Amino acid sequence: MNHLFTPYRLKGLELKNRVVMPPMCQYSVVNKDGIATDWHFMHYVSRAVGGTGLIIIEMTDVDPDGRITDYDLGLWSDDQIPALARMIEACHQYGAKVAIQIAHAGRKAEDADVPVAPSAIPFDNKSKTPRALSNEEVKEIIEKFRLAVQRAIKAGVDAIELHGAHGYLIHQFQSPLTNQRTDEYGKDLTKFGQEVIRAAKSEMPADMPLIMRISAKEYVEGGYGINESVEFSRQYQKEGVDIFHVSAGGEGPIAAEGRPGTHVAYQVPLAREIRQALDIPVIAVGRLDEPVLANAVIGNEDADLVAVGRGMLRNPYWTLEAAAILNKEAGIPKQYEFGFPRN
Repeated sequence: MNHLFTPYRLKGLELKNRVVMPPMCQYSVVNKDGIATDWHFMHYVSRAVGGTGLIIIEMTDVDPDGRITDYDLGLWSDDQIPALARMIEACHQYGAKVAIQIAHAGRKAEDADVPVAPSAIPFDNKSKTPRALSNEEVKEIIEKFRLAVQRAIKAGVDAIELHGAHGYLIHQFQSPLTNQRTDEYGKDLTKFGQEVIRAAKSEMPADMPLIMRISAKEYVEGGYGINESVEFSRQYQKEGVDIFHVSAGGEGPIAAEGRPGTHVAYQVPLAREIRQALDIPVIAVGRLDEPVLANAVIGNEDADLVAVGRGMLRNPYWTLEAAAILNKEAGIPKQYEFGFPRN
């Protein structure tokens, strides 16, 4: 039976364990230039020292106006590659593999003068009304995704994650709540996502996995549910997604920090449903901070990998602590061995 510390392989990606650090925005860029700072270096490398199998770098945007805020990471310029490359190389030195989440915030770009979206519908009554993208502009954004993936590969990543969740641009196109277009991108709600996937795959080595983060359920009236997300995920799988990172929410006033989302493992049933329906690997995420619980998700075959967010914000060495609790081998750095119980 597999457990949290069973190695995992997907195409050319070999992980020493099943623990994932999910992308969590740090809003810590200093000069609004999208370039990773010493904070980012310390933040990610410390989790590599802490034993994490796969680190997914936070939402990194394809356009300056595609950021949630001006303090987000970017990959719209070659100038942003070196700082990421330094960070990724250091994580590799401590045995972690690194992916990066490529994204565009769409209508949720708070600091853009005029955000863009599939349709001119604001997120809420406190948000700016976005401008509906022209068909030509949609094509231009897809090209920006391609170039961002190209730069990520130059920086040395082991995998790419496309952000199709939490109400950002890909999600906005695939949701009938936010996509009310009458052109080709409205008649097929998955068309934008499919074309972004194709663009990413055109730059990726054949043995590099493509991860896609999805919201499997929208917690808002009129939003889609698991049946719809299974179907759009099926389309994305056909285009080349290798593993789904299954989250939820993002389009309505209820987000993960509210209700639902107050009980542990609340998204695991969604991950399990996607895994079983499509026969595809999945990453489970959402209040899985307790090692025994995270281990059970793997052992019960609900998911192939487990992402631990809040737990790693509290403790960069969460993975080492989990191994001690579960009595598993995690490769404790020799400098820290005296801090852990001996078998």
